Amino acid sequence: MDSRYLLHLVTDRSLSRGRTLLELVTEGVVGGVTCVQLREKECSTREFLHEAFLLSRFLKPIGIPLIINDRIDIALAVGADGVHLGQNDMPIGIARSLGPPNWIIGISAESVDDAVSAENEGADYIGVSPVFGTPTKTDTSTPLGLEGLQMIRMAVRAPLVAIGGINSANAGEVITAGADGLAVVSAIVSADFPRKSATEIIQEIERAKAGKADFKLLSSSQTTILSSE
Repeated sequence: MDSRYLLHLVTDRSLSRGRTLLELVTEGVVGGVTCVQLREKECSTREFLHEAFLLSRFLKPIGIPLIINDRIDIALAVGADGVHLGQNDMPIGIARSLGPPNWIIGISAESVDDAVSAENEGADYIGVSPVFGTPTKTDTSTPLGLEGLQMIRMAVRAPLVAIGGINSANAGEVITAGADGLAVVSAIVSADFPRKSATEIIQEIERAKAGKADFKLLSSSQTTILSSE
């Protein structure tokens, strides 16, 4: 699985406690964030563009992808690595035709049907949302829970990036339930120590992935033994 999808930091200035996005993103990246999604719902185009340029200048030299939420025009203007689109945004095929060949296009999915459609249309990753209840987005459907995430995992092969109420305390179980990576907002943006929070989450991701790998290895070994008897 592409390591860029392991830990997405999704920005929200309203939760930043007075800190700039660049400060928070810098701390997050040092702590282990592997991708940054700039999400700005309540600012002017020029302000959005300004923040996007600041983050792009920081992230590009160190190879961390910058994904722009919804705004394809902003993504193109700053040379971002891709866009994240919702169910009511521009269709994947049209978005793909507008961007460069290597653009990352993520799609939000709130159901199995959403996820299957996103995969069929060529999404690079699927943002499963929301796994748990979260105050950072009030326009989402009923939380899917771990069972809902598992159902989506069984239905698609595309990388799944889970979002919604995720933090270091539940990160491991979300990975175990089928997510390939996690996207977090307040767990880093509102944290007392964003770098420390990012580190704790990435450690839980890696621990859960190691446990899944060990389980697969054990299952494979048991199958080999049984077939040889």
